[in-house]
Amino acid sequence: MNSTTAHADACTRPRLRASFKLHWHADMQTCEIVHRHGSVELNRSAGEILARCDGTRALDEIIGELETRFGIAGLAADVYRFVDAARRLGWLA
Repeated sequence: MNSTTAHADACTRPRLRASFKLHWHADMQTCEIVHRHGSVELNRSAGEILARCDGTRALDEIIGELETRFGIAGLAADVYRFVDAARRLGWLA
């Protein structure tokens, strides 16, 4: 795999960085992304997206899974926006 291919995979197969962990609350409606400096509380939608960012799924597969699981079509724009924000925050590789 060359560096261009590796970059393309990182963009299309998002992966939560190893220094971050997801912790679901007992109600399963919210979760936290935990890191060495603390944590950030997330809503369920954000948690569901990040839980699937394991480097094995293409972003379009993640979107398809979410649309099927929740019976909602047209999530792509919201998921892309969230993933872009998570990358800017350094949560995703």
